[in-house]
Amino acid sequence: MRFSSFFARTITLGLFTSTTASAARTFPRTTFLGGLPRAVAYRSMPLPFIGSLFSSAPSRNMSYPLQKSDDEWRAVLSPEQFRVIREKGTEAPYTGEYDKHSPSSGVYTCGACEAPLYKAGHKFKSGCGWPAFFDAVPGAVTRHTDRTFGMERTEIVCSNCGGHLGHVFKGEGYPTPTDERHCVNSVSIKFNKDDPTQ
Repeated sequence: MRFSSFFARTITLGLFTSTTASAARTFPRTTFLGGLPRAVAYRSMPLPFIGSLFSSAPSRNMSYPLQKSDDEWRAVLSPEQFRVIREKGTEAPYTGEYDKHSPSSGVYTCGACEAPLYKAGHKFKSGCGWPAFFDAVPGAVTRHTDRTFGMERTEIVCSNCGGHLGHVFKGEGYPTPTDERHCVNSVSIKFNKDDPTQ
């Protein structure tokens, strides 16, 4: 069938466009639709083509005051920071440096550009496994609709460099002034005991 052949070639093309080392592994000799090789998606292998069907990435298309190429970001960020901040990854829950961090004063800045994002007084214990804040420094965080994984969430990024911070959730019933939870990756932020916003 013409549709099946087109579909199989489109999926195969998407799998071959992966830029990870996993994509270089040998595919099994079994066939899939019209004699094309059946690709095996390894757990560590991202599927950018398939992901694009479910995602909306306005933050990648927007212009931010601080602009750097991927190579420039790689030069100043650790591999884990680059994966989370620039490639919109997520750190494992309950593993981040700032999950249980509870200072009485200071400010959390962007892990990439050090722009002030959250005051220490904005942080609260949510039990979610990531640092949680009920509000941000005015104008420091930009929100975007994120449709990855077939669901709709609100992504939050640094307004200065566009670095991925995490997601914001509303109406969960926490006793905070905004009823919002900014769920932020620890690797996306740094803590500064001095508050440059004052």
